[in-house]
Amino acid sequence: MKIVRLETYLVPPRWCFLKIETDEGITGWGEPVVEGRAHTVAELVGEMSDYLIGKDPGPIEDHWNVLYRGGYYRGGALHMSALAGIDQALWDIKGKSLGQPVHVLLGGPVRDRVQIYTSVRGSNKEDLARQALDHVRKGLTFIKMNATEAIGFIASNAAIDEAVARVDAVRSAIGPEIGLGIDIHGRAHRGVAKTLVSALEQFRPAFIEEPVLCEHAAALSGISRLTSAPLALGERLCSRWDFKPFLESGHVDLIQPDPSHAGGITETRKIAAMAECYDVGVAFHCPLGPVSLAACLQLDGVCYNAQLQEQRLGLHDPDAPLLYVSPACGFDYADGAVMIPARPGLGIEMNEDALHDAAKQGHRWRNPVWRHNDGSIAEW
Repeated sequence: MKIVRLETYLVPPRWCFLKIETDEGITGWGEPVVEGRAHTVAELVGEMSDYLIGKDPGPIEDHWNVLYRGGYYRGGALHMSALAGIDQALWDIKGKSLGQPVHVLLGGPVRDRVQIYTSVRGSNKEDLARQALDHVRKGLTFIKMNATEAIGFIASNAAIDEAVARVDAVRSAIGPEIGLGIDIHGRAHRGVAKTLVSALEQFRPAFIEEPVLCEHAAALSGISRLTSAPLALGERLCSRWDFKPFLESGHVDLIQPDPSHAGGITETRKIAAMAECYDVGVAFHCPLGPVSLAACLQLDGVCYNAQLQEQRLGLHDPDAPLLYVSPACGFDYADGAVMIPARPGLGIEMNEDALHDAAKQGHRWRNPVWRHNDGSIAEW
């Protein structure tokens, strides 16, 4: 079997899908994208395709190492996301060619389902509470929320009180038994983060995510001493080498690697295994589309320390998953969980007619730019 073509599709709302075709008619799908940089990642995939065309898709580990190490410069969100989509598609091909789901090829499942969560977003506590309760009524047993809007190096008492009120409104709406993750989203700087985690601990969060940005790793030591709540991070980290110092520090309890940003299934599985050595759980990051979610679920099936699965397929357009995935090969949800797919490869089939039509429209999604009252840029 030989690789004959790689083709990317940029489609609304902000996604990029990759199709790898072989001379035997077996195709694989991946999702290589950085939110807001989709066109750049697609170009990187095109550059990497020069090496892959004409190659046997089977030796995935070797292809991964060549595409990672062979360019001399390596790492970072763009490179690792392009590599991630290719890696996902190669695993999809391998599973389809052998008639097995990817998780079986990785050693077989340790679970048949994984608890899911989605995020609620809004500018006021009433909207957040209403969204959270709506998700619970639909069957979700875990919710994540952003604790704060833009916040600076120093926060007023009013800003801290507003964050507490937001979380209080959601916790009061969903009750004490529903799992709650609180995301600070790297918006707080070191001093404010200390105040926030202390103030929010009363709501018994399952985790507090990105209390500071990952580049401020040294701050986590002081923050972790101020709260009994587990600390989570990792969506902006792109390789096992990025995660290594955080795991060694002992100040992170849950990591959130993204299989569409952190080198694909091959690399993310290794990251999860590293975390297990430090007794750290995994909740794979997935604010993206159906191929990314399918890759996450293959990893959820085989990684013992995978505990939660983010999914936000309806975040931008509730109908988008139905447009791009064949209804007969989608996702099976029940009781706040999603089943680990049992179909070959990644376990889904794409609706290529819908993809071709949507790619004609394309997208140029960009994240918002926030500013503080003084005009300086704020973390989003």
